[in-house]
Amino acid sequence: MTLNNGTTVSHGPTAGAARTPGYAGTLAAACGAVFVAQVANALPASLLGLFQEDLNTHGSQLTWITAAFMIAVVCFEFTFGVLGDLFGRRRLVVAGTALVAVGSTVAALAPTVQVLWIGAALNGLGAGAMFPGSLTAITALARGMRQRAHAVAVWSGFLSAGAAVSPLVGGMFAKVGSWRGSFWVLVGLAMVSMVLTLLLATESTAPQGRRFDVPGQITFAIGLILVLYGAVEGPESGWGTLPVLLSLTLGAVFLAAFVVVELGAESPIFDLRLFLNRPFAVSSVVAVIGMLAFLGACFSTSMWMGPVQHQDPMRVGILFLLLQGPAFVLIPVVSRLLHRVAASWLLTSGFLLLAAGCLLFTRLDVTDPGLGAFVAPALLIGVGFALTVSSVTTVALNSVPPNLAGMASATTNMLRDLGFALGPVVVGAVALSHAGSEFATNLAGADLPAAQSAAAQAIAAADGPLAVNGLPPTVPGSAAHGLALDALGSGFSTAYWVCGIAAAVAAALTAFGMIGRHARGPARHEVTEPDLPGQDGSSEPVAEAARP
Repeated sequence: MTLNNGTTVSHGPTAGAARTPGYAGTLAAACGAVFVAQVANALPASLLGLFQEDLNTHGSQLTWITAAFMIAVVCFEFTFGVLGDLFGRRRLVVAGTALVAVGSTVAALAPTVQVLWIGAALNGLGAGAMFPGSLTAITALARGMRQRAHAVAVWSGFLSAGAAVSPLVGGMFAKVGSWRGSFWVLVGLAMVSMVLTLLLATESTAPQGRRFDVPGQITFAIGLILVLYGAVEGPESGWGTLPVLLSLTLGAVFLAAFVVVELGAESPIFDLRLFLNRPFAVSSVVAVIGMLAFLGACFSTSMWMGPVQHQDPMRVGILFLLLQGPAFVLIPVVSRLLHRVAASWLLTSGFLLLAAGCLLFTRLDVTDPGLGAFVAPALLIGVGFALTVSSVTTVALNSVPPNLAGMASATTNMLRDLGFALGPVVVGAVALSHAGSEFATNLAGADLPAAQSAAAQAIAAADGPLAVNGLPPTVPGSAAHGLALDALGSGFSTAYWVCGIAAAVAAALTAFGMIGRHARGPARHEVTEPDLPGQDGSSEPVAEAARP
């Protein structure tokens, strides 16, 4: 049986069991690194309410805390993939971990929300190096489909473990001291991960045909930042305002220029020819849509329980165990399923569970602070994410020839993280726009004292209904608190609908886009539809996923 890394093994029961020297240590170091990167990503989830109180933030400023991290990840993940291929994946992970330590220090000392954005962006740059570097490090050493699928499942599990544990860490420090302490813990975790990577990981490179694509990097980064800026600021500044319109228009122009640049580049950071391969193309599209649905639901939940309901951060952390924990707990189950069930079926099933959970969330009552109604939908989303996060990576990496593995790894991570970046931005825009319109309508028809109504209207016009919802009882405008709470509940319910529809679309695309790729086979066989040219101009057949 010929595997997609070119290795030929027997069909016997021990096939794929061989271990490459350094594989175990590299896997351990990679899992530790991705755990730390995801802790940095998810840490603010349980702290949004405290940021609002301590740093006097409003709606879009809270969105930017998450967006600053994810934009930094997405914008430079391509280039980090090239850096890892050229100079070594272990060096890349170590450098990324050091950046997380610096960014977390900045966040812990932040006197204003703007400085907190800088810390989040530095953390995002570090994580943007750690995600592709750690994944490519283990897939480069894995022998065969069985070992690679297991490695990806374990790596993805630790990705979710970091996201599950992080809100609990934030909640604990919020209870005993300050949210700043949780960032100091992250500094310590980053230092430990750096040492483990230096001691355990094996260095690997793949420099053949890999060069920097400066025009591609510049056009992509500028275009994405401008588009996301317009999407974040639109709900509060107004979609028709000049800065928002200019940022969206210029962003679209730069992204179109990026496509043109990549089509003509000698060594593109994003080889569009990868999309000639149907499984890779489908998995890429559903990665963006499905991860948008997942992190959009997570962001909506953290906003619902934090700045909207003002619940204890520990309760938010407990709920995130249900959203993120299953992907870690189910590592052995998902790993075995990837050997026995077509990854496309796992993707379809996972996205359907995500859709069901999101749609159940639309039935929440914003005036009810109980956790009982959250349990079933959160578990559905958590299990759905567990099935999808490993499967989408496995389909993508196993659909390309080995000489494009580094680019495919960076591309897969970027597209997944693009979905993560779009999630808070899209649901934040939908929820806050809807809430703002509903609050204005309800306030106009409410029987409130003139002074209270005028104050609430002025505050909402400046900072949105989220600011009215956070007013102390004695402050002018606080009489409209109930109206703001209802409007926010309606807005985020609409956001859950958007997430549910996105997950359902991802399920449909996977089910129909993978027709002909669902069936199990007793062994791998080579296919040539279509061949993907190598960087050296050669053409290698793309192998279908193994079904031992």
